[in-house]
Amino acid sequence: MSRQDRHPRTSEAHDTSARPSSTGLAPRRIVPFRIRKIGHVVLRASNLRKSVDFYAGILGFAISDVYPEEMVPGGMVFMRCNPDHHGVALVGGMPGPSEKRELHHFAFEVDTLDEVFLARKRLRERGVPIVFEGRRRAGVQIAVEFLDPDGHHLEIYWGLDRVGADGRVRPEDEWREAHHARGRARKSTAGPERAS
Repeated sequence: MSRQDRHPRTSEAHDTSARPSSTGLAPRRIVPFRIRKIGHVVLRASNLRKSVDFYAGILGFAISDVYPEEMVPGGMVFMRCNPDHHGVALVGGMPGPSEKRELHHFAFEVDTLDEVFLARKRLRERGVPIVFEGRRRAGVQIAVEFLDPDGHHLEIYWGLDRVGADGRVRPEDEWREAHHARGRARKSTAGPERAS
């Protein structure tokens, strides 16, 4: 059985029922989209340079893009460990050592743009607070961002730029941020673009 057979890429409704559990947790339901993977994690850092040195110098991440202090308070560095534009990003300005509250947000990738819209529709129907919808700058993914019941910031996205073996990323003047998931974002439905 191929990987594709085990994990079909489709936007049809998916039965996500889990095995019965003795925990008493509610079983998962049929949903109109499929989350493929946790796409990236964004962490707060008290010393951005030291954290970048750790992730790049010790763990081997490559830097894709950097937001200066005037763009994001504390600065922000996007790093990758595979062709995705970023798998880890760091936001500076954390006031001190970790108190186990440094997670900024985490993101889930879906296979199609339509699934982002289906996810947004479902979130709205359930009264989930949506904090952003549209296209981001670095990575230019189309996303819907929202809060879980504890206020954790989550993202469902499609179309994150892929970075080739040459390490070139999309130049800043080609970032196409938009704050609505339909409209301008709808024009590009061909999938993630490779930087050239």
